[in-house]
Amino acid sequence: MIEPTRGVRVSVTLYALSTCPYCRMTRKYLEDSAVQFDLHEIDLLDEDARTAAVAKVRELSGGASFPVIVVDDEVIVGFNKKRIKELLGL
Repeated sequence: MIEPTRGVRVSVTLYALSTCPYCRMTRKYLEDSAVQFDLHEIDLLDEDARTAAVAKVRELSGGASFPVIVVDDEVIVGFNKKRIKELLGL
């Protein structure tokens, strides 16, 4: 969790694929911005965990595109730096 400049604590979760360039860019952006986040690299999970994680991604985003970033209850699909900045107050 981070304390963004607007002083609100947020929960951040990143659903990603280890081989996806946009997922890597998203992860690097969050790390470079000192954002603490939960990371789920779907392709590196065992079969049962992967199945559950893909189901969660579909529930959150309506599809199976990556990355999926969840900031509190807001879902961002893809690397949308502008929206990430807005939600985190960066």
